[in-house]
Amino acid sequence: MQTRFILIQPSHAGNVGAVARAMKVMGFDDLVLVAPRWSNVLRREEALQRASGALDVLRQARIVATLDEALVGMEHLCATAMTPRDFGPPTRTPRAHFEMLLQKELPAHSHQAQEADFALNVVRPQSVAFLFGPERYGMANEDVYRCHVALAIPANPDFGSLNLAAAVQVIAYEWRLALGGFAPAVSPTSVQEPTLADAAQVAGMLAHWEQALTALGFLDPAAPKKLMPRLQQLFNRAQLRREEIHILRGVAKAMIEAAQAKR
Repeated sequence: MQTRFILIQPSHAGNVGAVARAMKVMGFDDLVLVAPRWSNVLRREEALQRASGALDVLRQARIVATLDEALVGMEHLCATAMTPRDFGPPTRTPRAHFEMLLQKELPAHSHQAQEADFALNVVRPQSVAFLFGPERYGMANEDVYRCHVALAIPANPDFGSLNLAAAVQVIAYEWRLALGGFAPAVSPTSVQEPTLADAAQVAGMLAHWEQALTALGFLDPAAPKKLMPRLQQLFNRAQLRREEIHILRGVAKAMIEAAQAKR
């Protein structure tokens, strides 16, 4: 699904760069700025520094004069507004809205949409735009009214003001998660099945430990009680790998050498 992030009248170049970075982290690259404070905002040093590796997103970002131009080709519009409005689109959390959107349980666009209408099925949109207002006062009412939903991040009600880039990061994360997310990065060795030690290797290691514990005086061969069987059960539960067997045998060897040095 085509995804676009739209910044309306951004005033801080650093925020624009940080937004580009937040988008790239989540795999998005369609950024449009509407009437930014600086006409050269995409080339300003603050933006380049805060982009930190997302310069490609900045290079292909577009600057337009009006919101109409930014919305060309976009079917489903999501405002971001922390302050509830008495009139306009319904307010939902990003996660709840994205679940409904992808399951095609959203009503047709209407300023009078009610909760009872949410079960109506509509055609799933092929493009989504996320709109963010100026840093100082957020989206204007008339821009919010154009949208199908007002997304409200469930933040601390006593302190819910997010930096522009932080808000973009949260929305981008929730949207990427709804779309299926990315597989977590793994090291080449972590995808290999561990090679467990076989019974003979565990038995050899235990015999080595029995020798070491005896040398230290911790184990009395004349009255061993159940020490070795209990260690056997302990190591069986641990499902030791071959490398770990080598480590434990090294420990046993060191214990024997330490005991001999004291004699």
